[in-house]
Amino acid sequence: MKFQDSMNNTYSDLVNQTFNFPQEDFKLVNGYLQYNSQDIKALIEKYGTPLKVSYLPKIGKQINKAKAMFAHAFKKHKYTGKYNYCYCTKSSHFSFVVEEALKNDIHLETSFAYDIDIIKKLYAKKKINKDTYIICNGYKQKMYTQRIAGLLNSGFKNVIPILDNKEELKAYIKSVKVPFNLGIRVAAEEEPNFPFYTSRLGIRAKDILEFYVDKIEGNEHRFQLKMLHIFLNKGIKDDIYYWSELNKVINLYCQLKKICPELDSINIGGGFPIKHSLGFEYNYQFMIDEIVRNIKDACKRNKVQMPNIFTEFGSYTVGESMAHVYSVIGQKMQNDREVWYMIDSSFITTLPDTWGIGEKFLMLPINKWDNEYQRVVLGGITCDSHDYYDSEEHINEVFLPKIGDGEPLYVGFFHTGAYQDQISGYGGIKHCMIPSPKHIIIGHDKNGKLVDWVYRKEQTAQSMLKILGY
Repeated sequence: MKFQDSMNNTYSDLVNQTFNFPQEDFKLVNGYLQYNSQDIKALIEKYGTPLKVSYLPKIGKQINKAKAMFAHAFKKHKYTGKYNYCYCTKSSHFSFVVEEALKNDIHLETSFAYDIDIIKKLYAKKKINKDTYIICNGYKQKMYTQRIAGLLNSGFKNVIPILDNKEELKAYIKSVKVPFNLGIRVAAEEEPNFPFYTSRLGIRAKDILEFYVDKIEGNEHRFQLKMLHIFLNKGIKDDIYYWSELNKVINLYCQLKKICPELDSINIGGGFPIKHSLGFEYNYQFMIDEIVRNIKDACKRNKVQMPNIFTEFGSYTVGESMAHVYSVIGQKMQNDREVWYMIDSSFITTLPDTWGIGEKFLMLPINKWDNEYQRVVLGGITCDSHDYYDSEEHINEVFLPKIGDGEPLYVGFFHTGAYQDQISGYGGIKHCMIPSPKHIIIGHDKNGKLVDWVYRKEQTAQSMLKILGY
C-alpha cells in the first residue's frame, strides 16, 4: 500500500490510490458513504449523533457464507462428518442479535450461568427446541452447573457441558438424572509472546486419556464423552502455531476414538477474523479447506471415523453488523505536528477495545470526501488521556478530510458489533458519565420490508443518578 503525502489530494483520491474501492459493504453515493447500501447521512439527519447502528441482515449473510464454505470443503474432500455452526452468545447477548442468528438453523454456545436463563427464554419463545445444541463452556460455578443440570433433566438432550477441569464432572454426576453427553476442553499452548505458556482454560492434553479411562469409561452414571473442544486466543490463522495446536487436538481425538467409540465431534471453537480495514485480506475458503483436510488425513492415517465439526463463531457472526457514528465537534492544534479532532462521545465508553487491547476498527468519514485530507488524532470527550484513536490497522496514522465549512465532519467506525457493549457495560455507569449513544436497529419487519427503529434512546442523567443512589 502506498500512501500519498501530498496535501493537495482529496480524501477520495487517498482511498482510491490506496485500496480497491468501492467494496462490498461500502460505496459513495452523491458524496456520502453508504454502509450495506444504507444511507448513513439520512440516519444522522433523522437520529443525530453519536449513534450506534445495528444492521441485522448482515448476521444471516455471514452465517450462510460460512455454511456454504464448509459444505464446499466437505464435498471437495469427501468428508463424511457433519458441520454444526454455533453462535457464542458472549459476543453479543442482545435478543435481536441471537434471534436473528437463530433464523439460520444454528446452535448456541454459552459461557456463564445467566446464559442458561437466556436459553430458557429462547425456548419459551420457540426460537430454539430441545434438539438445539447448547455447548456450555467456561469455568463453572455451582449456579452454572445447576442450571446445566436443569436443562438436561428437562429434556434438552443436546446440551453438552464442556469440562474445563476434572472436578466439574462431579457436579453433573450428583445432579443430572438422565443420560447425557460430555465434552472436554483441551488446554491450548499460548503464543510465544504471551506472558504464560498454557491457557488457564481446559484440561492438560497429556492428562485427558488417563482422565477418560479413570472417570468416564465404563461409568455407571450414564454419561459419555462426545466432543473434544479447543479454542485458540489468536483465532484461526494460517501459521505454524495454529496448525500445530489444531493437529495436537486432532491426534488426541484419534487416540481417544480408538477406546471411546461414542466420541464423534471436534469443536474447533471460533476465531475467524472480520474486516477491520479496507485492505483486509483473508482466504476463508482456503483455511476451511485446510482444516477439513487436516482432520480427514489424520483420521485416515489412524483408521478412525471422521468427526462432526463444530465451530463457535462470535465476532464473525455479529461483528460486521454494527457501526458507531460520531460528529467531529472541534479541532485543536496542540503543537506544530498534531491535529486533534474531538468527537461527541468517548472511545473508552463506546469502543473499549480501542484502548483496552489496541483494537483497530474500520474507520471512514461519512462526508467531505472531496476535501483535502490531513493526519489527525481522534479524541474523546472524557478527561482521560487514553481516550483517543490514532492508528489504522494498515498504518500508524489516521487520515481524515479537513473539516472545512458547512456541515460537521461525520466519522464512522464500522464492524463494531462484537463485545463492545458487553465490555463497556450496556446501560450502566460510564467514565465521566458520558452517556451511551442512541441505538438504532435496521432489520426486516413482519412483511419483509427493511425498516429502522430506535432500540434504546441516549442514556439519561436520571438513569445514571438512580444507579449511583442520588
